[in-house]
Amino acid sequence: MHPDASGAPDRGRRPARSIREEFPGTGILLLSAHAEVEQAMELLATGQGVGYLLKSRVTDVAEFAETIRRLAQGGSVIDPALIQELLATGRRDDSLQQLTERERQVLALMAEGRSNAGIAHRLWITEGTVEKHIRSILSRMQLPETEDDHRRVLAVLTYLESR
Repeated sequence: MHPDASGAPDRGRRPARSIREEFPGTGILLLSAHAEVEQAMELLATGQGVGYLLKSRVTDVAEFAETIRRLAQGGSVIDPALIQELLATGRRDDSLQQLTERERQVLALMAEGRSNAGIAHRLWITEGTVEKHIRSILSRMQLPETEDDHRRVLAVLTYLESR
């Protein structure tokens, strides 16, 4: 293991960066023994098709296969334990305070790696309504469209960093 900038062993960031640089369309799933917020945030910031799971959560083969399918289709997956870790920090971001309660629910489900269909199913609303909420979230959070950034991931990262 090579040390990272902090001197700690690099357990996935460097290989993930290399894969992303050489094969930008390849999904990356990092399995970790512990929720390491900084490592997860760096990985998730690389764009679409990324995931961060705790090894202890990988107990159901069908669920793990679904996670891999989501990543292969460009989705992102974040371990619920990491979300809890981020929520425990108690930090807030002003742009999130602009969101309605329903938009926060949609954003929280996005942070879990849910698709629009998955969010719709979970909240008992239509996919069109989910899309409307996501457009509103991105607008309220002032995340402009660019070719280099995946706005949905940026919204989730802002959400996770604020907790």
